[in-house]
Amino acid sequence: METKSILLVGVGGQGTILASKLLTLGLMKAGYDVKMSEIHGMSQRGGSVSSQVRYGDRVLSPVIEQGSADMIVSFELMEALRSIPFLKPDGRVVVNNYRMNPMPVINGDAVYPDNIAEELEKAAKTSFVDAAQAAQELGNPRVMNIVLLGTIIKTMELTQIDWDTIIRENVKPAFVDVNIAAIHRGMSMV
Repeated sequence: METKSILLVGVGGQGTILASKLLTLGLMKAGYDVKMSEIHGMSQRGGSVSSQVRYGDRVLSPVIEQGSADMIVSFELMEALRSIPFLKPDGRVVVNNYRMNPMPVINGDAVYPDNIAEELEKAAKTSFVDAAQAAQELGNPRVMNIVLLGTIIKTMELTQIDWDTIIRENVKPAFVDVNIAAIHRGMSMV
């Protein structure tokens, strides 16, 4: 199998890294060679966070070059737009329809663009999901990241992996059921 590349992007505190770690564990359990790298840019202060996951028969590098990602999943609208240069021409984008103002916007030094959805749709095959709303409906807003993980699983055709077991083995027992529900909700949204 040729190497596949998934770029997860978001803002600090959204659970981007946990989602990528669960994805990596599931892919490893399925027998893929997997490499993961993460970048925390002022993540504790609402800064950008990205995680790169590459898998296949043999993966030589964890780094996704510009123009080579099969999929971008973005936990926040503006982060999706910033990441578009990494997408392959035939790649897919899944975007959480969620806005988190960065500090320059809060301070009045910058303006949050209004046309992000239109720009994304012009640039790539894009699906918008409301993962925050789905997580709220499941009774725990913190599982938004696991809803988005479900969208990756479905989009990248990884549904044959036993994700329920991956959740059971890697999430605190009190949160297993809601996380399993969240992953299945995400799979149904794309």
